[in-house]
Amino acid sequence: MSMLNTKASNSRCDLRKLLLATVIMPAAATAGAAAQAQDDEPEDQIIVTGIRASLADALAEKRAAPSLVEVIKAEDIGKLPDQNLAEVLENITGIQITRRAGVGSGVQIRGENANRIEFNGISTVGSGAGRTGIDFEDVNPAIISAVEVIKSPIAKTIEGSVGGTINLRTIRPTELGDEFLASIRLQGEQNNLSTTGIKPRVSAALGNNWSTSVGEIGFVVSGSYTQQEAVSFRPRADRDNVASPPGAVPPEFLGIQFLVQEQENDDYETINVAGTLEWAPSDDLKFSFDAIVNDQERAQDSYRLQASGVSSLRQISIPTAFETVDFQVGPGEFPAALQGTLEPDLANDDDDPNLRFSSDTGARITTSKVFALAGDWQRDNLSARLELATTQADTRNPNLSTTLNFINPNCPLDGAPSGDPSTSNDNCVPFIYDLSNDSLAFGINFDSPFAPTPADLTNPNNVVLDQIDVGRNTTENRENAARVDFSYDFTDNNVVGDFLTSVDFGYRYNESSSRFEDIDDRVGGFSRLEDSPNGSLFADILVEGPTNYGDSDGRSLFISNFLLVDPDLAFDDPDRVIEILEAALAAQRLLEPGADGDLVVMLSSDQNSFYDVTENTHAAYLQANFEHGVIRGNFGLRYVNTAIDSVAFGPADASGTRSLVSTPGSYEFLLPRFNLAANVTDNFVIRLGYTEDIRRPNFDDLNTAFTFDPQENSVVNLGNPSLQPETVSSIDASFEWYFAPASIFSVGYFRKDRTNLFGEDFDGAEIIDGPTPDGFVTTGGFSRDTDPNCPGGGIFNPTVIPNQLGDPDRLGLCVDFTQPSNDPAVVTQEGIEVAFQYTLAEWEDRLGFASGFGLAANYTWQQFSGGSRVDTTSGRGLNVLGDVSIPRGLLDFSQHNYNVTAFYEKFGLSARARWTWRDSFRTQDFGGGANTSGSSTFSFPVTTLARGQLNASIQYAVTDQFSVGIEGVNLTRSNIIQRCVAETGPTCFVGYPDRRIQFGGTYRF
Repeated sequence: MSMLNTKASNSRCDLRKLLLATVIMPAAATAGAAAQAQDDEPEDQIIVTGIRASLADALAEKRAAPSLVEVIKAEDIGKLPDQNLAEVLENITGIQITRRAGVGSGVQIRGENANRIEFNGISTVGSGAGRTGIDFEDVNPAIISAVEVIKSPIAKTIEGSVGGTINLRTIRPTELGDEFLASIRLQGEQNNLSTTGIKPRVSAALGNNWSTSVGEIGFVVSGSYTQQEAVSFRPRADRDNVASPPGAVPPEFLGIQFLVQEQENDDYETINVAGTLEWAPSDDLKFSFDAIVNDQERAQDSYRLQASGVSSLRQISIPTAFETVDFQVGPGEFPAALQGTLEPDLANDDDDPNLRFSSDTGARITTSKVFALAGDWQRDNLSARLELATTQADTRNPNLSTTLNFINPNCPLDGAPSGDPSTSNDNCVPFIYDLSNDSLAFGINFDSPFAPTPADLTNPNNVVLDQIDVGRNTTENRENAARVDFSYDFTDNNVVGDFLTSVDFGYRYNESSSRFEDIDDRVGGFSRLEDSPNGSLFADILVEGPTNYGDSDGRSLFISNFLLVDPDLAFDDPDRVIEILEAALAAQRLLEPGADGDLVVMLSSDQNSFYDVTENTHAAYLQANFEHGVIRGNFGLRYVNTAIDSVAFGPADASGTRSLVSTPGSYEFLLPRFNLAANVTDNFVIRLGYTEDIRRPNFDDLNTAFTFDPQENSVVNLGNPSLQPETVSSIDASFEWYFAPASIFSVGYFRKDRTNLFGEDFDGAEIIDGPTPDGFVTTGGFSRDTDPNCPGGGIFNPTVIPNQLGDPDRLGLCVDFTQPSNDPAVVTQEGIEVAFQYTLAEWEDRLGFASGFGLAANYTWQQFSGGSRVDTTSGRGLNVLGDVSIPRGLLDFSQHNYNVTAFYEKFGLSARARWTWRDSFRTQDFGGGANTSGSSTFSFPVTTLARGQLNASIQYAVTDQFSVGIEGVNLTRSNIIQRCVAETGPTCFVGYPDRRIQFGGTYRF
């Protein structure tokens, strides 16, 4: 804990206040030492609390660390700077984050997603196939006392990270001294796009220590319960096909292919509990037990309104306004539709365009647990630690998503006034669109003679069931580990003690596994009206959708009247919803005896998708720690040997039976790691490091299973058990100037040479300009091959239900497929990190109240070069751009980003505001059901444009025990703009995340 000089008259801090207001919260890791240091300070010293204390203590730990690390410490019990762990990490130099519906979900350290997440140095596992560890959205920062980011690992650091290792530290009992800890915080959260009101947040901590006849015993338990609703509006516009209607000026332009009005809505209910029990029976022996349990329920309550079939008007409809976009490849600049109407033309196509209402309720329910039992022993110069740990994450993905087709009563059924039930189950709907200013707005054109009324749009008699998607997928991830670490102290050795301070060595064994089972079924994908139950048969579970889409940006052009299968009921009681829909299907078959299609949802495990991958790893390390004069550091080697067993279903035998097949794999590495620090003066530290690490493939990349999707533009992803880990060689150099208390100016340089990067071998299915080989003429004039041998490329997917690229009455098309592989070329990353932190507290004599101000800022510049992976046009992207390939490079990688935080702390008031800005980056994270398989994005990742966000908070200590506060996230309601192919390309997706406000109070007993 840092101490700053102030007047003795201001020193009013007893031990209880010290522990509760400054130690537990901002500096749990050094509380005992700080309390002792207080006794040694002159009487004109005061312990600073809150923001300044947490900043000062974090800097003290960074300065003393054996390698390059960054630390954030809580300034109060359960009070890290933000309410979301990803957003907490955004405060650190070199870290950028991605968000899901406005909530921080992904973290890139130096432009890389491949990082490790630990609890108190113990590995965690995530909810999916990835290797990063526990999902940030699953952990409430209220149970975390400090966050440590290791950018330059030592030999003892567990392998498996490219950017860095994130260690989440909880409160340790023996750091409490002999004081009792009790604290509770009550909060509420409100967001501006929600229609469900305030969501509660509760967190608490309890801990104590005792001196007994059997030694020192202590415990700490912290926990939290959180409800949160994250809402984001995300419109989509596909302009990925050439239009050339007669009389158009310009004669060729990008026409409207597809329009989507989407709302992302995630309802979170999270329970976190972290507990530690420590027992020290003697001075040289200590035992500890850690338990961390997280229960996360993320229920999706989203919808999509789809203007489908608009491509049929591409050669007829002439926009009223255009814009020029620049792909920077292929044809370069190209005119694109910007404003206009999409009016049904019965002579050309009697049922397009059409309107669909989709309710998306795919959820994630995860229970993760971390248990660790450890013993520490020390005798003379030798110390040892034995640790047994198990971590697991069990995830269920319940899904009951439905799509309804709107039957416009103001348009004849398929051009047949008699209402022939064998006609198609979609119907013409007029649209108007205005994509200007990146709004991607569209709605019903109520000026059209075909226009339905708002009452028509919400009448159950005017909708039919198109399809039901049901899923119960499960993922079981495990890691069991045992490790033993030894350290021998040489400081009192007359021979080597002047240079070699200690030697560390140890061994770790772990078994990691991931088991995935795809359990699902689809009913529907109906194309004929006689197959599709009318909404009147299941009206009891239909509800009107939200009408507040305009709250995102004040737009007036959107669809505000529509029906959905009740998403809340679909999540809370899916069996009832399925029963009602099955009854509607059965009733439809009675009404229309010629109707076709399944009547019953039959959930079954898809053998194509099942996998069970296990890894066994032996790791050993040897590390020498040295110090001489102003020089200190460490050098070591880490050896890693891993064996892989990938189990999946193999091909069917002569009888049609499929059996599980095991495919082995293995690798070993020797990883050197060197770190050097020079304390050239009392305030200057220079660091240099060279380290090597590996990045293991995700589990789904190692499996031999694959999944078929019924969408015609789906991609079949094949795994590769022989995939080798990526290797990373890193150089770090930094200069740190601690020029004042709680202050720093630092400049760092890093370089990473990466080999064996994970890429994808891509085989695209041919898009045929004309009818299918068996003679079916599609609406848009393009088709995919139906030959199971796929002579034009790709792989045959027998489950595809053709929409625009084939005969909807015949299942199966050739689709694209990918398989992971190692990129033989080297990719080099390098960057510069600059950080500045300063507080005016030392100028209290001169500045008075103004001495409470402070500033923390950081900036990162980075770039990459090399690599041989490219993305190549296919499908409609090929039609527009021609045969074009663009280097893949590194995704989710921004060249520039910075954070600026201004804070004030004095007279019981604590306030901060942080502006975060991130440069543009290329990504495959986009919504609306889009993909890169030749549609929507022209076969390429999209570019998310540069964006800034403002977060702020203010707290006031009413008494020494009670404080109140309010926090705001995304106060400026910054939107997210994504463009296809290049920054100057057409806008494909826009995101409007909500503004969230948290308020409440904390009481410390």
